Amino acid sequence: MATEFTFAQVAEHDTKDSLFVVIDEKVYDISKFVDEHPGGEEVLLDVAGTDGTEAFEDVGHSDEAREILAKYLVGNLVRGPNDPKPAAPSRSANSSSAEPSSGGLPGIVYAILVAGIAAGGYYYLQLQQQQGSA
Repeated sequence: MATEFTFAQVAEHDTKDSLFVVIDEKVYDISKFVDEHPGGEEVLLDVAGTDGTEAFEDVGHSDEAREILAKYLVGNLVRGPNDPKPAAPSRSANSSSAEPSSGGLPGIVYAILVAGIAAGGYYYLQLQQQQGSA
């Protein structure tokens, strides 16, 4: 039988050394993955001890990322009446729908957009430094 966690129990694990996150009503202990996460530790710490389903789906994680996540499964979430409402079901939880999600940008578009803004900001700062030293 799978271990069951309350939302309060999950919320106690909100640090880098003890990091639980809820994805699709399942509880994952991703403490050992924090340093390996390609997006950096900050994005994981932002959802530490909470329901990270929406954040996980907004990025558009690959099937490989989902397989990695499965390795860290520690149990199921049991919500109480005063707990936050569950996030919308993910594509893996609702795989019968062939239509893409209409909410938000696809993960790759978002990543490209962020990278473009960062590159533009870096280029702008370099130009400012060159003009200031001339």
